[in-house]
Amino acid sequence: MERRRCRWVNLKNPRYIRYHDEEWGRPHYDDGYLFELLVLESFQAGLSWECILNKRESFRTAFDGFDCRKVAAYTQEKMDALAADPSIVRNRRKIAAAVNNARIFLTIQEEFGSFSNYLWHFTRGEQVVHRDGLLRASSPLSDAVSQDLKGRGMRFVGSVIIYSYLQAAGIIDDHEPECDFCCGRQRAKEQPLGIE
Repeated sequence: MERRRCRWVNLKNPRYIRYHDEEWGRPHYDDGYLFELLVLESFQAGLSWECILNKRESFRTAFDGFDCRKVAAYTQEKMDALAADPSIVRNRRKIAAAVNNARIFLTIQEEFGSFSNYLWHFTRGEQVVHRDGLLRASSPLSDAVSQDLKGRGMRFVGSVIIYSYLQAAGIIDDHEPECDFCCGRQRAKEQPLGIE
């Protein structure tokens, strides 16, 4: 019997199914993975997540495996090469933002010990779980994280992008109530601590 999934999943796209089933809404703590998601989410601005997901492997190749230190050291020549790469989204502003954001990501790591520590401190380590079926685009939590990241100099980190990022990182779990993938694993409190 087929397991039920959130209604937004394109069941004709195996990448989308895997992303929903194995990544989305599950707590993540690895800084490499969190940087990858940050880059991808910033490129999503104005596009669909499915479009970005379909180009994920091309992005991984183009951005040196999402190695934050390498991306932070990109020269203008490298950014020009990325802007000419047809396998990714060739938006010069987003490419420049990825490099800028990588540099700030590194400073946050130095300040907090890891970027994961920084993100999770906003909810005091608790996952925010919604089971009301509402489709949110932002929240007080995403507003706060967005404002802080912007204050540190990051770009393409508006509250809507950050809300999607927090879902991807599993800090927010918005699996629909009838989704079979919201059950069967240990859950954080329904009323989490922190800003949310």
